[in-house]
Amino acid sequence: MSAKGVHVELEDLVRLRHAASGFHLLPRQPLTSLLAGNRASRLRGRGLNFEEIRGYRPGDDSRNMDWKATARLRKPQVRVYTEERDRPALLVVDQRMGMFFGSKSRMKSVVAAEAAALAAWRVLEQDDRCGGILFSDQETRFITPKRSRVTVLHLLRELVRLNQRLEVGRAAEDDPGALNRALEHAARVATHDHLVLLVSDFNGYDAQSERWLKRIAAHNDVVALLVHDPLGRALPDVGRLTFADAGARLEVDTSVARNRERVLERFDQLVDEARQFLRRIDVPLLTLTSEQAVVDQVRAQLGGGQR
Repeated sequence: MSAKGVHVELEDLVRLRHAASGFHLLPRQPLTSLLAGNRASRLRGRGLNFEEIRGYRPGDDSRNMDWKATARLRKPQVRVYTEERDRPALLVVDQRMGMFFGSKSRMKSVVAAEAAALAAWRVLEQDDRCGGILFSDQETRFITPKRSRVTVLHLLRELVRLNQRLEVGRAAEDDPGALNRALEHAARVATHDHLVLLVSDFNGYDAQSERWLKRIAAHNDVVALLVHDPLGRALPDVGRLTFADAGARLEVDTSVARNRERVLERFDQLVDEARQFLRRIDVPLLTLTSEQAVVDQVRAQLGGGQR
């Protein structure tokens, strides 16, 4: 693994600005995007993009009445539009010690940082505000969403700082609870009308995580990006391996097929549980692997070329 795959540099994340195209973060997607389909934005109002005709509800603006549909259905009907207005983006990015792992070309922490940088530059290009909640095992940094290149650079500098603090042998425990603290912070910040991108390996994901995500998704658009490494999904047959985490040591005999199968089952279980819940609250789950270029993966899953 090259030095660039272990840690990120600010120059690398700034350079990604030129690659922040060919994909879309909004609900209206190209047909090839994983966000395409019946999914609708949480943001509605009197804008330029027609959304649907539905039954009148108390509080609806009478100026949006569709009289033809009302006469045809014999019940009050209104036209609903997707509101075109300021849409702040909040990037929730995981930089815990558990992310400092990679068996191929880059660490999971590097993948998360590059994905966040791509999203930040894309949001800025769309003239929306961009901010973030960056968290490690020891700290959580909040960058207020603003519509400026200075803010994006500040976010990227903080991301680089947290990323470069990750190192082998560091006396720090991986804190699964940090994920829920970051989600709680995001719930306080993104009260409504935000685009929230969660980039993490989902270590520590539990019932509390689901409660915070459900609260966030109630009034915001949310996209979850699960970062994983091939070794975390399928152990190779290389004999006995020793894993260390938070001071504990575990020896696994990878020559036993059942041991390798259990690793695969555990990973699939985590992904399936998260995907099923997120589907119920209308949040798409994308996956990013550490063995492929992040730009290519993002474009493949969210892209389809410029609209």
